[in-house]
Amino acid sequence: MFTAVSGWTVVSAYLSGVFPGGYGILPPLGLGLAVAALCGYHRTTLANRLLPSVGLLGAVAGLGLAAHLAGAHVPATLLWIVVSIAAMQRLPMPVALATVLLLSGGFVDADETGIVGAAVTTAAVLLTGYTVRLDAEARGAGFRLLAQERVAREAEAASAALAERARIAREIHDVLAHSLSAQMVHLEAARLQIEAGAERETILERVVAARSMAREGLAETRQALSALRGDMVPVEDYLRELAREDRAEVHVTGARRQLPAEASQAVRRVAQEALTNVRKHAPGARTRLLLAYETGEVALEIRDSGAAGGSLGAAGVAGAPGVVEGAGLSASGSGYGLLGMRERAELLGGSLDAGPEGDGFAVRLRVPA
Repeated sequence: MFTAVSGWTVVSAYLSGVFPGGYGILPPLGLGLAVAALCGYHRTTLANRLLPSVGLLGAVAGLGLAAHLAGAHVPATLLWIVVSIAAMQRLPMPVALATVLLLSGGFVDADETGIVGAAVTTAAVLLTGYTVRLDAEARGAGFRLLAQERVAREAEAASAALAERARIAREIHDVLAHSLSAQMVHLEAARLQIEAGAERETILERVVAARSMAREGLAETRQALSALRGDMVPVEDYLRELAREDRAEVHVTGARRQLPAEASQAVRRVAQEALTNVRKHAPGARTRLLLAYETGEVALEIRDSGAAGGSLGAAGVAGAPGVVEGAGLSASGSGYGLLGMRERAELLGGSLDAGPEGDGFAVRLRVPA
């Protein structure tokens, strides 16, 4: 369209007959100056520089006035129309309307039909310019929305990456903290035995136990990373495998489904911690695990019957830090084990309740899934 208007302007200038002989260079020269000014106008409006923009439009309007004074009324009118539409498209509305109003006098003087023709031209310029303005604003709004969406997606991806790193770090911390603390207990006991001159076999037993805890810690770390990547076996299969060592009962209810990595790992860690407590502090106790797939969440209940041999609930280690007398599940009831399990559940928006139940102890976990 711009090429058609430019060609029309030059041809109409020659057809007007006011540029004979050596003056024939003036129409293309004037058009070149107008194009250069309009290109500059495009850049200054993008930079929100009002005065330079008005000045460049004024230069194009001045070229139109020169053509009008020379007798080339059609090229003058075309240049003024271009200036009016450009003003309506990019300048602030009051400035744009003032520009069109100012040039409407030129339309009246250049149009052979007088005021009627000038009014039609002015109305057409206003309508066209305002339409182009609305289209430009709509496209600009679309580009801004795309840019905002791109920024939002990048921020969401960065947030998800940070959350994933925090989750992995929390899992590894829980596993290593549990493993290293147990190793420290055995190694400290070995040190005290060495200082006391204990038998070699007794000291070696402590060292072997510490090494075993280190191996278990590495294995649990690998399991945690595999679970976070979604490479682990289904959680109910893991519970059965975990319970097989302690001959615990496992029951699963509800429609089975793939659990999110965080919920799956929470169930695994709580079950592992609970069975470890039973094994250490209530060996031989009857333990029952119930995994329930419910609407919007998964629930796990671990319940023991107390210590074996008819003395239910008497397997605690009195005086040890964080350990109370009672069933195996309660052995770390006020210590780091149960506290860590509860914090894990709350981080996921769930809950963990624990307390005596009959002759034994019960732990109940609920997490969204």
